[in-house]
This record gives sequence, structure tokens and C-alpha cells, in this order.
Amino acid sequence: MGKGQELYKKAKEIIPGGTMLLSKRPEQLLPDNWPSYYSKSKGCCVWDLDGKEYIDCSMMGIGTNTLGYANEVVDEAVMQIIREGNLTTLNCPEEVYLAEKLLQMNSWAGGVRYTRGGGEANSVCIRIARAFTGKDKVAICGYHGWHDWYVSVNLSENDALSGHLLPGIPTNGVPKGLRGSSIPFHYNNYEELLEIVDNNPDLGIIKMEVCRNFGPENNFLQKVRNLATERGIVLIFDECTSGFRETFGGLYLKYGVEPDMAVFSKTMGNGYAICAVVGRKDIMEAAQGSWISSTFWTERIGPTAALAALAEMERTKSWEIITEIGLNNKKRWQLLADKYGLEIEQWGIPALAGYTFKSKNHLAYKTYITQEMLKKGFLAGNSLYPCIAHTPEILDNYFYELDGIFAQIRDFEDGKDVMKVLEGPICQSGFKRLN
Repeated sequence: MGKGQELYKKAKEIIPGGTMLLSKRPEQLLPDNWPSYYSKSKGCCVWDLDGKEYIDCSMMGIGTNTLGYANEVVDEAVMQIIREGNLTTLNCPEEVYLAEKLLQMNSWAGGVRYTRGGGEANSVCIRIARAFTGKDKVAICGYHGWHDWYVSVNLSENDALSGHLLPGIPTNGVPKGLRGSSIPFHYNNYEELLEIVDNNPDLGIIKMEVCRNFGPENNFLQKVRNLATERGIVLIFDECTSGFRETFGGLYLKYGVEPDMAVFSKTMGNGYAICAVVGRKDIMEAAQGSWISSTFWTERIGPTAALAALAEMERTKSWEIITEIGLNNKKRWQLLADKYGLEIEQWGIPALAGYTFKSKNHLAYKTYITQEMLKKGFLAGNSLYPCIAHTPEILDNYFYELDGIFAQIRDFEDGKDVMKVLEGPICQSGFKRLN
């Protein structure tokens, strides 16, 4: 075992769940053999605790670092702030400058509030929208974090959230009284949403991702927008994941449908913790009639990083670069699958794309890819979230190595036992309690 695996063994003894983010659990990637921890990073490269260098052709900080790790422009802005002081009794001016920038980018909006995590930003916007409408119920579509208001969906129907990214999300600790307060609907199923709205007069909010694995059909987003307007419902677009990937701002810009509120996170600070809730002025003013307050929402690093990252995005047009890379990746995955007669299902917008083998052994194949690519110096699974540091040379090498692995998977489909070549357990899918 390397130092990372040894440290993770210790972590599981003293940190329940091993780590604070499910997506970073080694059990989700390569149980027993994932490096687990890093010592440094730069561009799209990561060094583990043993000093071994890997090229990150996986999730790039779970989708946070579209400008690459340790971006010099963003980091220098942050270091200057650290030298001058991060948090004092007075407020930092950057939170005002960032609000001005976000309102300029979202001309329909008139107010901004900040948090440092996407889950809490989603909770803040729900609190504000409930304060504005005076209604409690929420219709949801997509993944919106870990807080009670969202996880309560699984109180009404066992594992209802499995269709919204993660299967197996437990409800232990979520008040039973929240049952029925958040109601799920399926993307592109307008009739289902209409029925929910018709049957719940106390529903005041529709909260959804603009898209995740596939785009809108039959004018779906515009229909949702019209319904919300007609019924006096607040429409919230969760852009925590999708923001700044295909457009400079929200993915809603691509489809020309404006929300009443939007939530931005992930890429906005290029790895530094900053989230923003942006909304219509009349709705955001309702925040003053509710208790929404936290000391570390006023620290200086987050908004400083966001201002620098947004400027760097504008300069490089990063969203265009990563979208082009992502489109090319999707073509090359399909070419490999076709070359070896394998069936794959692709998902995600180009800059958040991946694929799944249409096979009963798909998790074993994902584990095998991660295992073999790790030996070749890549952090890789069945997805790739590109950043501007992913050069053509890096990606050519990635696909060269992946070619041989797809050839082996062809052999597995023809009868060779994949379990005999796995050097540890199969990776997990969704939430599972760790032993």
C-alpha cells in the first residue's frame, strides 16, 4: 500500500464515511488501490503522497477547476488577499464587486447572496423563495445537495432520488414531518409536473437543473417557465454544476429561458469555496424577513477568487475550450466502442461527459478502466471533466492507453472473466454505508 491508502485506512476509523464528499471516496473509484490523497497539483496534474504524478482525466476536483489546478492568475489574487487579511470585523469590498458582476451577467436579477457550499446555497434559495411565496412545497428535478428539504423526497417514496443522480440516499435524521414537502418530477415530463402543480395548491417553487445528462425536448424549459409565471410559482435553476461550462454564466443562456432565481457554485472560484444565489429583486428582498446569516460567508478569499476566475474565463473563453474538448472526447469514446463492437451509453453535457457500458458487468468494467489507467499514470474512470490544461497531446495519450483497455473489455464480453484481473473489489455506485 502507498501512503494514501494507509492514510485512508486511518481516516475511516476517525472520520465517519472516510471523507466529506461521497464522490471522493475510494470505494466509488478503485477500492483498496486509489491513491486517495494529494500532495500538490498543477494544470491537470496531481501528485500523490508518494510523489507519483498522475494526469487527471477524471473529475478535475469534482468539476470545480475548469481553469486547471493552481491557476496562477486566480492563486495570485488569493495570495494577495491572504497577505492583507482574509476576515475581519469589517466586510470585504469584493463581495460587492462580485455582486455587481453577477447582476451584470444576469440582467433579469436584482439581488445576490453568498454561501461557501453548493448544498447550503440551494437551501438558502429555498428559504428565500418560501419567504417570498408564503408556500412550503417544492417540485424538484435534479440533484440539489444534502439538506433536509431535498433529502425529504425519499421519505415519501423509497429511493425516489435515485432518478436524480444518486441511488440509495438514506433519510436517517431527516424529520418525518417533511414528508411530501418536496415532490420529484422527471426531466422532459411536463405533464407530470403539471399534475403535481394542479394537485398541490400550496406549491410555491419549482427547482430544477437546466439539464444534466440530456437536453430539453418539446420546448420543455419554456413550458416550465410559462407554467411558473401563470401560477405565481418561483422558478429556480440550479446551476451549481452546469454554470460556466457551455456559456459564460448559466446554461439557461443557451436555451433562452430565464429563471426567477439561479444558484452558481463549482467552477465560479476555480476550486475556491464560493457560491452565489442570484434572483429577482422582489424575491431576494424576502431574505430580509428570514434568518439567513453565517460568519464564514463573509470571508474574502471566495469572492476574490471568483472575480479573478471570471476575468480569466472571459479572457480565455474557457467555456468554449472545454466544450470543444468534451465534444471531441464523446466522439472518440464512441469510435473506440464501435471499433471493438461494444455498446456504450453516453451522458452529460460535453464538459461533464461520461459513458456507461451496456453490460451487466458495467461496474466491473469501470473498475478495470480505473485500475489499468492508474498504472499508466492517469486518474481516470468512465467520465472526463475537461479543463483548459487538457492539451491535445495529453488527450491523444489518454485515448491511446484507453484503446488497449477497450480491447480487453471486448474479451470480457466474449467470455473472459473480468473478476480474475481485478486487483480489488468492484467500485460502488451510489450511497452505501462503509464498514
